Amino acid sequence: MSLRAKILSFGEILLRVPSLFVIDEILKISLGLPNRSDFAGYEESFDYFEEKVQNITALDYDPNFKWFLLASLYRLLISTSVCAVAICLFVLSTKHLMIVYMYLMSVGVVFISYWSNMSTMKQVIALYPEGQMNPSILDDILLLDFDNLLQLYGGAFTVILKNYFVQCILTVIFVNIHLGPRYHYVQRRFLPLSFLMPSILALLPVPAVVLMHAPVFAALLPLSLVKFVLWSSLVCVIHTIYNGYSQTRTYVTSFGMSALIESEWIRLNVPGVLRTFWILRVFEHTGLFFISGLWNDSDGILPLFRLIKSLMVTGCDTLTAVLGITSVVSYICHHIGRTFQWFLLTEDENDKSIGTVSAILFYILALQTGLTGLDPEKRFVRLCRNFCLLFTALLHFIHNIVNPLLMSLSASHNPSIKRHLRALAVCAYLVVFPILLLIYLWSNHTISTWLLAVSAFSIEIVVKVAVSLSIYSLFLLDARRETFWEQLDDYVYYIKAFGNMVEFCFGIFLFFNGIWILVYESGAVVAGAIRAVMMCIHAYFNIWCDAKAGWTVFMKRRTAVNKIDSLPEADAEQLRHLDDVCAICYQEMKSAKITRCKHYFHGVCLRKWLYVQDKCPLCHNILHSVEVEENKAWNGRLIQIQVAQEELNHR
Repeated sequence: MSLRAKILSFGEILLRVPSLFVIDEILKISLGLPNRSDFAGYEESFDYFEEKVQNITALDYDPNFKWFLLASLYRLLISTSVCAVAICLFVLSTKHLMIVYMYLMSVGVVFISYWSNMSTMKQVIALYPEGQMNPSILDDILLLDFDNLLQLYGGAFTVILKNYFVQCILTVIFVNIHLGPRYHYVQRRFLPLSFLMPSILALLPVPAVVLMHAPVFAALLPLSLVKFVLWSSLVCVIHTIYNGYSQTRTYVTSFGMSALIESEWIRLNVPGVLRTFWILRVFEHTGLFFISGLWNDSDGILPLFRLIKSLMVTGCDTLTAVLGITSVVSYICHHIGRTFQWFLLTEDENDKSIGTVSAILFYILALQTGLTGLDPEKRFVRLCRNFCLLFTALLHFIHNIVNPLLMSLSASHNPSIKRHLRALAVCAYLVVFPILLLIYLWSNHTISTWLLAVSAFSIEIVVKVAVSLSIYSLFLLDARRETFWEQLDDYVYYIKAFGNMVEFCFGIFLFFNGIWILVYESGAVVAGAIRAVMMCIHAYFNIWCDAKAGWTVFMKRRTAVNKIDSLPEADAEQLRHLDDVCAICYQEMKSAKITRCKHYFHGVCLRKWLYVQDKCPLCHNILHSVEVEENKAWNGRLIQIQVAQEELNHR
């Protein structure tokens, strides 16, 4: 991507950030609903209204409660309406978003001009005795009498001069951005005169009443242009909304809702907007931190740590802030995965999902722990714990990167020592770091449900790495053998079964750990509901589906073993007379199984083949004789029954 394209893309991101700040500010006040922080110093009043809410029949008898309820509903309605408008602005196209911002800027320029003119007129009038007409400052300007200008009029000339320059700047901005009709006389004469009229009148000997009303008349022309644009564009706005709705409905009908969400996610660049929003928010709170003087507090804590703690606490106090920090976490985790991918000299499309999965995991942790509703100190502790859980999960993602590489290196007989050492170094990191983490956590923290969950994840990653290294070692040993190793498949199966069993047991342990948290530690109702839903998902996918899949593999393997055992074993004379290789693995046969169709295969190769189908790889006849004999016997019984029925009918 070129530099120009990057700048334009960043500009589009910045255009959508203000909408998130609006939503964030509304969420800070809980959508206008009252909470205990609104009743600081009046907690008894809050408890009173809370009791009334619980006893809704009080609505018929208490007028104060009626007023309180109506005011809360009004605030809620206004807040939700503003949020809806902000969301609509967020999803607008760049072209329409620029038009909206230009209109809002023109309105803002008009009000800033009015405020500046009014402030200047009040200062000028306040410098002269009440009832006395303002002197003509214009005469001294024409005579170049700077002593009178700077001394006699008590600074009035300086105030007027500052306002004059401000109005000149506002005039240039408004003339270039307003969306009204651009007639030559209006643009070049009437609009500049309208903005500068109060400053000009302040130089003349006019009554104070005229000066006080001059800003109002000065704002009439630009305000009329703004209102004209609003009413004249109303039909166009409605037409644009209808076209957008029609296109969205057609898209959903043709491609589905998921395709629409994905395309809009890419078009709006939601992760980039959220990251930019959160970073700007951090800069804002950093400035407030220094302005409030918290940097110089002498509480025995390093100022840098105090700043980081403050930014972490304020960086996740609303849902929009949590989304922003989630996007930042996703970006960091994605590049961590890319770093390990670069170190391992591999490329895998699945590595791109690390950032997405990490973002989903972090956001779910934030929701189910009620992060936004906690006190600052508890929020900081909970956020650190969530980061610890996320990091242990990230270790599992890294294992998913290195495990296929280990299997590939061992199975392909790759002679590159460099790649083997890199993969083994990552495995060593995945073993050593969780062990050190567990030693630190158990030495400095008391036992808790969070600590048990982190320990389970850490031990599980160590076991998974041990399983991968064991299978990797077996494959390397098999590569050095000159003969076929029939027991290799059994060893690999037993090692994988052990790893899957440990993973399954930890899944059950984490499920009961979650039940304990849900029953005894979950505070907010919403957080408890989210945790309950996630536990159900965990129970289905990580316990039930894994158990079902493991049982299916076990039954298939046992059935295949029974079928192979029913086939005769080839003796040395038969193998010498055959003098051929296995048709499945193309390796020499020291031992073999003989099928009913008189074909020879390794027993382990034939067992793997039976996982797929029951027919011979060469002639496609039934491989085993057990079912055939049973079918023949069953068919014989059916024939006997039919003959007996015919004899009875004949009699």
